[in-house]
Amino acid sequence: MCASMSKHQLTTSSSAYDYPLIIRHLLRTPLTQARNQEIIYADKLRYNYSTFNERLGRLANTLIKLGIRAGDTVAVMDWDSHRYLEAFFAVPMLGAILHTINIRLSPSQILYTINHAQDDIILIHADFMPIINEIRDSFERDIRILSLSDYETLLSDASPNYKFPDFDENTRATTFYTTGTTGLPKGVYFTHRQLVLHTLGFISTVNWTSGHGGFHSDDVYMPITPMFHVHAWGVPYSATLMGVKQVYPGRYEAGALLALIEAEQVTFSHCVPTILQMLLNHPRAAHTDLSHWRVIIGGAALPPGLAQQALDLGIDVYAAYGMSETCPILTAATLTKTMLAKSPEEQLRLRCKTGRTAPLVELRIVDQNMNDVPQDGQSTGEIVVRAPWLTQGYLDDPVRSEELWAGGYMHTGDIGYMDMDGLVQITDRLKDVIKSGGEWISSIELEGLISEHDNVAQVAVIGIPDKQWSERPLALVVPVDAAQADADSIRAHINGYVDQGLLSTWAIPQRVEFVTNIDLTSVGKIDKKKLREKYAHANELEKD
Repeated sequence: MCASMSKHQLTTSSSAYDYPLIIRHLLRTPLTQARNQEIIYADKLRYNYSTFNERLGRLANTLIKLGIRAGDTVAVMDWDSHRYLEAFFAVPMLGAILHTINIRLSPSQILYTINHAQDDIILIHADFMPIINEIRDSFERDIRILSLSDYETLLSDASPNYKFPDFDENTRATTFYTTGTTGLPKGVYFTHRQLVLHTLGFISTVNWTSGHGGFHSDDVYMPITPMFHVHAWGVPYSATLMGVKQVYPGRYEAGALLALIEAEQVTFSHCVPTILQMLLNHPRAAHTDLSHWRVIIGGAALPPGLAQQALDLGIDVYAAYGMSETCPILTAATLTKTMLAKSPEEQLRLRCKTGRTAPLVELRIVDQNMNDVPQDGQSTGEIVVRAPWLTQGYLDDPVRSEELWAGGYMHTGDIGYMDMDGLVQITDRLKDVIKSGGEWISSIELEGLISEHDNVAQVAVIGIPDKQWSERPLALVVPVDAAQADADSIRAHINGYVDQGLLSTWAIPQRVEFVTNIDLTSVGKIDKKKLREKYAHANELEKD
């Protein structure tokens, strides 16, 4: 620090409170302004924020009695529940670390994450005990297993009074694991400071425009993104800070989710496209009033066909973008009043865009040498970012951490462009772009266009090896009506976009294959790695 700057440093009173950005401070507003607001677990339990605060004290005292101290790691394996929400707060507020275990990983992957995170105790739903029983002999340390069947009894026996301490805001609060295309799961971690800033960042992002979107204190919130996945995108922290009514649905089942949306008048949710597709295709959706429901779609591109299906039911749907490493919010496609005055077709296109950056997010589109490409709505490059809530690396993995942060920016692995209005559009993942005959074909763009066909319920586009052209696109389509499935009709539909000049002829898939389902990852995204492996020899088989 230069001498001239040091002269202007603040002199603080010895009695001044430094106010660390720690999770417990998120509770001040709701406990003052919304003490009687409800938190609900499916059709099983409901209580208010005042009781929630008491339960946090009881959970803290229970964990301390079980030997948990600051710096220890408390893991959770549960469906989306009030118990999970309580762990989101009480565990890091103790100064301990919350490890949210991805219940959809394989047993061997779950074992790796438990050992790597150095869990001290696992709070576990009975449904997942068979997994633990299968792998517990391979635990590398003594780990206490606490059945959540005993949760209410343990809490009732504990005192509600606990004075949560202050500590350094850069203390690690959470850890979870993300799987990539290669290697072992990677540990992503966040501090109290990062989670508090992300909470404020999310609220300001979705409320950035006056005409559209928004998440308000009078909303009714229900996550349909698993709580093990990036803290349910961090929204439970925002919902609690604002004191909104919260509904936690337990295990996801389309009919039960729709019933809760109707019964509790849910107004705000978030999920991946495949989950929304599951809900909209359920018979109950046609008889449920969804006109009051706002839904943010993330984790994968929002297909225009799916967006239109939601809009037809009165759902206010739009896209947002982030990743596990970014906590996750980076952008959101909220519409301004000017955008809302555009034609329905143009509004649909804007809702499906990646959107504008959140406050405090520095997002660049760069070439291979980290030079910015033109902000002209056409020039593409890799999206790299900085923000105060990004993970600073992978847990105990310096090599992959340096790769993530090469050049001082986090590398997302996504290709995209930015227009003159600052709207970002992802065109593909670096690993998913199709390289064919010297041309790059966007699998995401193709999926979006194919999704608009009337007989397409779900679609995935991948590149498969081709001896002549290196790769060619293969479209995997789950039809609405299998009896009417027609590959020529799909190709003719795509050719319509070629005639409009929106797509190159070269991008038309030479093969369209109709399937009953499409492989998904542990967080509900299309698993293109598995699909590429499954269909790697499809062209060879066709020629034979």
